[in-house]
Amino acid sequence: MADIVSLLLPFFGLILIGYIAANATKQPAEALGWLNTFIIYAALPALFFKLVSRTPIEELTRVDFIVTDIAATYAVFILLFVIGRVLRGNSLADCTIQSFAGAYGNIGYMGPGLALLALGEGAAVPVALIICFENALHFIVAPALMAAAGDDKRSTGQLAVDIVRKVALHPFILSTALGFAVAALHIDQPPAFQRLVDYLAQAAAPCALFAMGVTLALRPLKRIPAEISYIVPAKLILHPIAVFIALTAVGGFEPVWIQAAVLLACLPTATNVFVIGQQYGVWQERASATILITTVFSVVTVSLWLIVIRSGLLPLQLIP
Repeated sequence: MADIVSLLLPFFGLILIGYIAANATKQPAEALGWLNTFIIYAALPALFFKLVSRTPIEELTRVDFIVTDIAATYAVFILLFVIGRVLRGNSLADCTIQSFAGAYGNIGYMGPGLALLALGEGAAVPVALIICFENALHFIVAPALMAAAGDDKRSTGQLAVDIVRKVALHPFILSTALGFAVAALHIDQPPAFQRLVDYLAQAAAPCALFAMGVTLALRPLKRIPAEISYIVPAKLILHPIAVFIALTAVGGFEPVWIQAAVLLACLPTATNVFVIGQQYGVWQERASATILITTVFSVVTVSLWLIVIRSGLLPLQLIP
């Protein structure tokens, strides 16, 4: 238990420091702009490039792993969508944001730092693959569903072009694709370039967690949605269970890959869910509340999942 505390204390401590700093200094939201730019366009892309480019190419082509992980994630998404649409009678647009709140984890900001600290370098490849492909699919699904709901007024052609541009030019995906190319072609990276990448990558986790704390402070809890009663357990408990069951049922994956996928699945709701809601003017305050509440509860649930993972209580196959 002591090693779990020592692992999570600096991790969630950075979020808390950012939260306290934002409340103490009363800086406007715009003041966070350049830090977010550094994180999204420099630090995290450098980390993803480093993880992928220094990995044997045969480990990067596990399509079965990606398909299984995404299938489990979207099983949770579809379940929440059906609950919101059929049982609660919410609009298509509201159901979309609610479903993302329960299936889109904060894998970009929180995932790499926590997984690498908890599981070591062996978690690097599955983490990079999950972040790249899940984000790419989320960038496609969100505008497509919003267009179906009538909240996206772009033409079909313009929508398709914008989706392709957003996916193809996103820094996370570009850096991962570049890492794939370097690994596949066995390109030797100059030492000076490797040091630059290492410096940027080392800054990714601290800066991202601090920025997350600031973001939470700048979005105070105003409106708690009724859907929180099932979205929170879906995100923090059901999602990792679904990922675990899917991966162990398919089988053939390294234990650390399953552990990394479960760890990323148990993370709280991504701040991007609020960004999507704000972009379309849908479920904004309630998305913000969901992010804050899942983040607070994740201090406990992530700790419990780490205990299960690190203690060997997580069976890595369903059938002996």
